[in-house]
Amino acid sequence: MKTEKELSGTETGPLGASLKADGVNFAIFSQYAQEVFLLLFDDSGSPATDTIKLNRAGNIWHIFVKGIKAGQLYGYKVNGEYNPGEGKRFNPYKLLIDPYAKAVSGKFKDRENLIFSYDVNAQGRDMVMDRRDNTLIVPKSIVIDDTFDWQGDRALDISMDRLIIYETHVKGFTAHPSSGVKNPGTYLGFIEKIPYLKKLGINAVELMPVHEFFVRNELLEKNLTDYWGYNTIGFFAPELSYSTQSQLGCQVGEFKTLVKELHKSGIEVILDVVYNHTGEGNHLGPTLSLKGIDNPTYYALAQNSDQAQEPYRFYLNDTGCGNTLNVENPTTMDLVLDSLRYWAGTMHVDGFRVDLASILARVKGQFSQSSLFFEAVSKDPILSKVKMIAEPWDLSTYQVGNFPQGWSEWNGKFRDTARKFLKGDKAQAGEMAKRLTGSADLYQSDGRKPYNSINFVTCHDGFTLRDLYSYNEKHNEANLEDNRDGSNDNNSWNCGVEGETQQEDVLRLRKQMIKNALCCLLFSSGTPMILYGDELMRTQKGNNNPYCQDSELSWLNWDNFKQYPDILDFCIKAIAFRKSWPLLRRRRFFMGESTNGHDIPDISWFGRRLDTPHWDSPLLRTICYQLAGHEAPSIVGEYNIFFVYNMNYRAAVVHLPYFDGLKWYRMVDTSQKPGEDFRSYDKRRLLRRQDRHYCAGRSVNVLWGGS
Repeated sequence: MKTEKELSGTETGPLGASLKADGVNFAIFSQYAQEVFLLLFDDSGSPATDTIKLNRAGNIWHIFVKGIKAGQLYGYKVNGEYNPGEGKRFNPYKLLIDPYAKAVSGKFKDRENLIFSYDVNAQGRDMVMDRRDNTLIVPKSIVIDDTFDWQGDRALDISMDRLIIYETHVKGFTAHPSSGVKNPGTYLGFIEKIPYLKKLGINAVELMPVHEFFVRNELLEKNLTDYWGYNTIGFFAPELSYSTQSQLGCQVGEFKTLVKELHKSGIEVILDVVYNHTGEGNHLGPTLSLKGIDNPTYYALAQNSDQAQEPYRFYLNDTGCGNTLNVENPTTMDLVLDSLRYWAGTMHVDGFRVDLASILARVKGQFSQSSLFFEAVSKDPILSKVKMIAEPWDLSTYQVGNFPQGWSEWNGKFRDTARKFLKGDKAQAGEMAKRLTGSADLYQSDGRKPYNSINFVTCHDGFTLRDLYSYNEKHNEANLEDNRDGSNDNNSWNCGVEGETQQEDVLRLRKQMIKNALCCLLFSSGTPMILYGDELMRTQKGNNNPYCQDSELSWLNWDNFKQYPDILDFCIKAIAFRKSWPLLRRRRFFMGESTNGHDIPDISWFGRRLDTPHWDSPLLRTICYQLAGHEAPSIVGEYNIFFVYNMNYRAAVVHLPYFDGLKWYRMVDTSQKPGEDFRSYDKRRLLRRQDRHYCAGRSVNVLWGGS
């Protein structure tokens, strides 16, 4: 042990680096370690100033170091058995990031394979320890002071039925030169675009991962990077590269500032969090943190009974990312829960979208509604009050509709059905009717509500909305994987020409299809989620998997506003329309019967001649339904909204229901030119014929009915 610091070993304290008035308490978990050393640094690229052996209390290794303050750099080295066949990968030559670190000092830059605990050139690969020291090249953990002037910031508590979610990427939102912000691609740069989000009508942003992530060497060697960030190595640390890097640890305060400013503008913050795997990869991946601290505890190891000499060498890979966190272990579960509490409490975020959430809900390896994770979240005084949204699938299971009360879900069935129906596929109308009305078949029986369905047509994972109607096939050549990566099942349609074109009829049809999709999304029961830039015709040039593209291919080009103001205007009006009419934001499922003593059912379905729809017909491509309302902010009395989704390539004449005193007005017709395609309530147009309405092929029409 090399130190002149004053030490105390009496306080185990919470895991991580806990700042006190007279010093810092360090604590780390390891069940199988033999020794743990804390290394202190004056700067990231220099040797340690102090090396301190930690005390052990059960499986907690700890030490209190007097006299050090916020900003102190540190890391751990853990000594123990190196026996990968038994799951133990301790290597005392490798510096490790604290799993509870609240910030790190830099990104990994490793040109000599020093971050691997094994000799990459040895014939036995990971079975042979690498004894080279990597202390100088490993980013350091930073002691952080949680103090921040929140200026009275409080949770907005926007109800789910009122939420309009905008999925976006912190860097990609403002990195393009056209953004015009002072600090492009950063937390602070994002703040400058909050007025745009307000104008659009957004009241919640879902940020793609902002936890500190690792960029794999094989990507860097190709001049690519891990742009999306689904490769976490720091569950408590905001991503450094999204900060101004003006001073050590500034990413923490800058992220808090972003949250505070969004809240001031009435916009909630939902984080996309990745607790199903880490950036340490499989048995041939690097050793950065958990793998070198306590590999058998933190990772689910694949029991290999066929190889008795190395039964725990390999990792379970239900995530498709090389490893799977062992959340059935209480210590690993505590890591996840502690991280969630930290971001909800200390960092003031409003909710979480949990990536591959079904991984976290396992009992004996199988998805279960009675899992420890669900129980812990529901009983937690902090987490039970925030929004929890699941990505309800992983490589081994698909659990849409099966999460418990208190959870909302990315509704993959809405996306898939909407894409098929909108491009005119056969036998989709009946299924689409379920998705338009909140997916009661998925969420009603267990007591959940329509708003628990997070509806989306596009998300980060796949085509943008513009590309959805510009490409039949993926074009991922820029990822340098010979176009093998990304899904081949996109349910897209290029409207007649693959990719970019100058053909006016094709361009007009593509815009019409985009408007159809926006109507389908924003007028459906459930909580809508818009992918950033869809309202500005953002394109990825047919790339449906730009996870490695930190470039203009992924960034939002703000100059698109000049070229496509009509789509932005339509989206703004569609969001405002949703907000204006409570019928579109119901907290209960439609019953198909009259409510509150009124004669008209809350929802009525019609064929084109007011007959019963032929739901079983595979040729049915036109959906007509009426919603009956009895209250709205702008009117007094009863009103009706009549929807026609005509996805047949032929025009349709639709007969309209009639009641005494009822008059029908056109508000939306996606086949019309800009300005005529969406009319406000004050400028609604009275139909010349009140008994029927002409609907162009591949169009959405919305009629308002009242006295």
